[in-house]
Amino acid sequence: MSDIVISAPTEADYPRWRELFTGYAEFYHVELTEERFAESWAWFQDENHPAECLLARDADGTPIGLAHITPDHSPLRGTRGFLHDLFVDPAHRGGGTVDAILAELRRLGRERGWYQIRWNTADDNYRARAVYDRNGEKTPFLLYVMPC
Repeated sequence: MSDIVISAPTEADYPRWRELFTGYAEFYHVELTEERFAESWAWFQDENHPAECLLARDADGTPIGLAHITPDHSPLRGTRGFLHDLFVDPAHRGGGTVDAILAELRRLGRERGWYQIRWNTADDNYRARAVYDRNGEKTPFLLYVMPC
């Protein structure tokens, strides 16, 4: 894990970010459009947009994982972070990348005064859930969605 560096993407990272984001979308059976790629990337390049991307880089500086986060404001508790997307290249899984990403999110959260970081995962995402169980606490809440 010590060789993994977490940082914001640069313009040059776009092709690799796109590969990683595609892998994430495929896992959840979501087809990404050119518009979705362009809009998401534009968010991450705009310092005034609340969405952020973090890339996990190997010892050579190559992105091997990504995390997409935003602040989430709760009138009841204050501001927390929300981890929307987390993906590690399958060839690099099991080497501490997710732990490194979550550690950086914890550090950022503390720096920003967030009281917690939240995220969702699929119930059958057992491998990821093993890592999440080491780093967080499963809540008793169910997730509902309502189309607009």
